[in-house]
Amino acid sequence: MSPPADDELYQAALIARAKEGRSRGRLPSPQHSVTLDNPLCGDRVTLDVNLAEGRVAAVGHQVRGCLLCEASAEIIAAQAPGKTNAELAAATAAVTAILKDGSAPPAGEWSSLSVFAPVHSVKSRQECVLLPFEALNKALSAA
Repeated sequence: MSPPADDELYQAALIARAKEGRSRGRLPSPQHSVTLDNPLCGDRVTLDVNLAEGRVAAVGHQVRGCLLCEASAEIIAAQAPGKTNAELAAATAAVTAILKDGSAPPAGEWSSLSVFAPVHSVKSRQECVLLPFEALNKALSAA
């Protein structure tokens, strides 16, 4: 199977998500903050998390990286508030299955993960999508 063309990998929905994230920024006083780097491509993500009553109250981020990493961080920031650790672990499992196994995206709130379906056939770009989810998991495990 040949890799997707750039216009399939970087479709309008993914570009729009990445652009939305550029205006979000970091939280002013995060309870937990994690910065991770992808040494293979140079992506760097800082993810800030505030918790309240066992749920994510707010997420902020700063990404220096590709559109895939930016879009991934923005989807997390938009969807994570109100979620528990278990719900976020399920979202991480869903995006991993999309990328690694070519699984169908989940229905419902996390259906926006469907923008990453073309990345399944581009193994070298999968870590770009997963880096913000890894940062989220590290931030939550520090809580």
